[in-house]
Formats: sequence, structure tokens, C-alpha cells
Amino acid sequence: MDYKDYYKILGVERKASADEIRSAYRKLAMKYHPDKNQGDKKAEDKFKEINEAYQVLSDEQKRAKYDQLGSAYSNFRTGGGKAQDFQWDDWFQQGGQGGANYSTGNPFGGGSGGVGGFSDFFRMMFGEAMRSSIRNNAPQGYQQEAEITLEEAYHGTTRQLQTSARKLQVRIPAGVKVGSKVRVAGAGPDGSDLYLIINIAEDARFEINGYDLTTTAHVDVFTLILGGDADVETPTGKVKLNVPAGTQPEVVFRLAGRGMPHLKDAKTKGDLFVKLKVQIPKYLSTKQRELLEEAARIKF
Repeated sequence: MDYKDYYKILGVERKASADEIRSAYRKLAMKYHPDKNQGDKKAEDKFKEINEAYQVLSDEQKRAKYDQLGSAYSNFRTGGGKAQDFQWDDWFQQGGQGGANYSTGNPFGGGSGGVGGFSDFFRMMFGEAMRSSIRNNAPQGYQQEAEITLEEAYHGTTRQLQTSARKLQVRIPAGVKVGSKVRVAGAGPDGSDLYLIINIAEDARFEINGYDLTTTAHVDVFTLILGGDADVETPTGKVKLNVPAGTQPEVVFRLAGRGMPHLKDAKTKGDLFVKLKVQIPKYLSTKQRELLEEAARIKF
């Protein structure tokens, strides 16, 4: 059996922080996702490998155990030992995992949106631990990150998972937030539950704060002085914001109910906060300059 270097797979140092590991995983997962590489078996295998590495390195207990094995394996090879001679079974038995007889069948198949299968190496290390987790009804189950767009979080969406037996259409409800867990019963290893951990991709228009959103609207200086309308982006399209005459640039407007839907009640929504960004014209006509110069001479 081959040793899996999960740090090398994700392209991070062994002392990498949790944030660095998460960032590396997301970048690679987006690059090799089956939806972007349909029909590419190498990309599919790479996607599975990336997910397996993240499953281990994102879990403190799994990572600690993996690091112990890594040290033992590294010392063995440094001492002149050959990879094929390393006593895997002895090491796992000493580690209390009892995983040597664990089935190497693939619980997950490939396919668009599939979460990928486990290698023999992973199963030898964590097979018994996963079975114990199932027996003890551990609430976390098997976890897999799923990245969605802000629009998908607003309206709800689906993801397709491919297990060894069937394809599953998983509904991700409107109102999920970063870190929300979507349970997929029986889709994990050995029939355990799978939890999709939601991540919302950065959006160029909005910042998310709970169920509230913040955006920026561009207005010219004349609109601030004289009043007028500003176009504001919302998750459901543009709306007109009435800007009163004399509005100061630092004012933040609140549009009630224009934020993200609540998970338990999609009809209830957060608020949208609008920051005004003033656009100063670079060029003025002769008439515009004359009028502004005249206005500047008038004392307020």
C-alpha cells in the first residue's frame, strides 16, 4: 500500500494553519471539480484525492493521527527501509484502529458533484474510527464542503451526489449561511449520514453579515446636493433608492427586507445596507464650470 502525502496533495506545509488548508482545498476543488471537467477521469481522480486529503487535515484528531504515522513512515524510509516493507498492519493495530480487515469497497462513485471515494490508505487509517462513530451516533457524521453562490443561498439550489448505488439530488434550502450543515441521510461511509458544510463564495456586489447584506451604490455629487435616485443592486434585481437633497457621503441607507432569507422562514428576510460612493466628474463643460464657480462664491 502506498503512503498518501496529504500535505503535498493540497500543496501546503506540514505546519499549515486550518485557514491555509481550507484555502488551498477550495482553490483546488474549484479547479478539479467534475462539473468543470466533465469526462476527464484524471480530474475526477484528483478531485477525490483532494477531498480525501481535506477530510483528514481539516479534522484535528484525524490530522494528529496522520502526523504520527507520517513521522513513523518518514523515520523508516530515512533508515533505509523500502516502502513495500513498512509494517502497515502492525502500526494500525498498535494505534488501536483495528482497520486491517476493513473492506476496501468504494462507497462513493464518480460523477458530477460526487464527493469521491476513499483510498485503501484512508480506510486502513480511519475505517474502524468511522464505524465507531456510526455505532455511537456521533452527530458530526462524515463532512464534505459544498460551495454555492450567493444567489443559490438566496433562492436555494441542489447538488448531485453519486454513491456506489445511486445518484442523489440534495436540496440545499434558501437561507443557508456559511457553516450551515445539510444532512444527507445514509450517504456517508457504511451507510452513515453525510453532512454538506456550506460555504458561500465571495460576491463582488455584496458582503454578508448573518442575514444582512451590505452593498455600494454610485452617485454623482449633484445627486447628493440636489437629491435624486440611485440604482441599487439587490439579490432580486435593481431598485431605485431615493436620495434626499443634502445627503452626506458617509450616510448608510437601510432597505428593510432586502437581505438574505431566514433558513427557518424564507419569507422573513434580513436587511440590505447601502453605502453611497460619490463619483466626482473629471471633466466639466464651460457652462457647468461657470455655474459651479458662481455657486462657490455664494455664502451658505
